[in-house]
Amino acid sequence: MKHTQLKPFPKDFFWGGSTSAYQIEGAWNEDGKGPSVIDMGNHVEGVTDFKVTSDHYHMYKEDVALLAEMGFKAYRFSIAWTRIYPQGAGEVNPKGLAFYDSLINELIKYGIEPIVTMYHFDLPYALEEKGGWSNRATIDAFEQYAKTLYENYGDRVKYWLTINEQNMLILHPGSLGTLDTTLVDPQKTLYQQNHHMLVAQAKAMVLCHEMLPEAKIGPAPNIGVIYPASSKPEDTLAADNYAAIRNWLYLDMAVYGRYNHIAWSYLEEKGYTPVIEDGDMDILAQGNPDFIAFNYYTSQTVGESLNDGNDFSHTGDQHEIVGEPGAYRGSVNPNLQKTEFGWEIDPVGFRSTLRQIYSRYHLPLIVTENGLGAFDKLEEGDVVNDPYRIEFFNKHIEQIQLAITDGVDVFGFCPWSAIDLVSTHQGSSKRYGFIYVDREEFDIKELRRIRKQSFHWYQKLIETNGEIR
Repeated sequence: MKHTQLKPFPKDFFWGGSTSAYQIEGAWNEDGKGPSVIDMGNHVEGVTDFKVTSDHYHMYKEDVALLAEMGFKAYRFSIAWTRIYPQGAGEVNPKGLAFYDSLINELIKYGIEPIVTMYHFDLPYALEEKGGWSNRATIDAFEQYAKTLYENYGDRVKYWLTINEQNMLILHPGSLGTLDTTLVDPQKTLYQQNHHMLVAQAKAMVLCHEMLPEAKIGPAPNIGVIYPASSKPEDTLAADNYAAIRNWLYLDMAVYGRYNHIAWSYLEEKGYTPVIEDGDMDILAQGNPDFIAFNYYTSQTVGESLNDGNDFSHTGDQHEIVGEPGAYRGSVNPNLQKTEFGWEIDPVGFRSTLRQIYSRYHLPLIVTENGLGAFDKLEEGDVVNDPYRIEFFNKHIEQIQLAITDGVDVFGFCPWSAIDLVSTHQGSSKRYGFIYVDREEFDIKELRRIRKQSFHWYQKLIETNGEIR
């Protein structure tokens, strides 16, 4: 649809940025923090680990001051479960509570709205040793963890996110280095874990509404429009299959408390249906999120599965492939450019994604990740020019405004990432932030913070509420 005049961004729009605890904090074993599955996982050879990262744990005041200088209205970050409960459950860690208490206070001091993700990939290793999400006891541990967060921070945190990219944890578990390679039937196990996570999420949402009636809470999956590889009807059917399995399974459950029927038929066909205990569906039906947060980087394209051994295709990330024999065949979109890491760039697909989510669920939306990873270069005089990132964001923000003009209720944009951090696969060399952190893979240096070209661009954009881009 062509609009002759675009609607402005809402006056109270949440311009901000996002990070995750394990990728930015460092201090992996300080002040009582326990190990997570990330700390104990298999890391990519030749890139740094997550022990120091950007050392935000010790430099958060400087970082928050820079976010305030940029004009952030909101900051989406995650809390490390193992800082609060080093063993996942049992004894709470006062120093961990104190750190996030100080971080939240620092944000509020500058008028920045804290948006808290409760779980961003970093399951406590002590729980993993007991079966992780395969063990229903982890549901209770997550609920207790959520209760502790609400008790300690609920007076100041009004926006909560449950689980970051649960669908990626299930579809691409190997990309995090945390998959148990000894599993006999990994897919069936993963979908059982998925069910337990969905129950845990619903319990956290119910508890939030009970304890913090003024707060709002929602899921945070990775959602992207799925294109058919051609106009062939079988390709459209395949795209429907993949959209259900990748996107709607997770949001249908979060919003409606039921399994998407196409995704469920896929689980039945493959023998992956989870064990559902008495009372689970009742709990799931009570979740009722107040909004939907989602991460968008790219669209994906699939075609009809031919079951010929060639149904799999790389997404651009060497750790993630797309394809499911009998359901859909991974493909590429010849109409899209790619990043230097092979990801397809699709701003228009961003608008389609916003429209699809809102049309299905009619809940307010906030974008909690969107960004461009690149090998940024520090030039003489502490200059970092990243016009490619500015161009990427300009094109995507334009599509948000078009979606708003289409009638979609979008209340925030918190791209990835606020500050340079350690990427899951490419370490510290793959940079996403508006703020450059001066370090290399195996040379920490002094971790100086340096404003990139995109920092000043985003500052002006926020100042004008998206009018000047």
